[in-house]
Amino acid sequence: MTRLAKARSAALVERVERRIFLIRGEKVMLDSDLAEMYGVVTKTLNRAVRRNRERFPSDFMFELRVKEIALLRYSQSKESRCSRAYCIVTARFR
Repeated sequence: MTRLAKARSAALVERVERRIFLIRGEKVMLDSDLAEMYGVVTKTLNRAVRRNRERFPSDFMFELRVKEIALLRYSQSKESRCSRAYCIVTARFR
């Protein structure tokens, strides 16, 4: 692997890691971040997950509590991305 390829790979890993949060003791990503990574609208991602629930573990997705939304909304890194009335958290990482 060339130096440029290694640098790009490291940058991608860092970008993904910055989008993983610890919520309720679990490492998770917000639906908006996953949708952006897959190049789809958040609403489309959530609709696809809901339509195919049998393909996902039962604990794959949960809605944030009001207090959790407030904490994310006021954190520097999530200020602009968690502005909806609610955020659905998906993709738990073990």
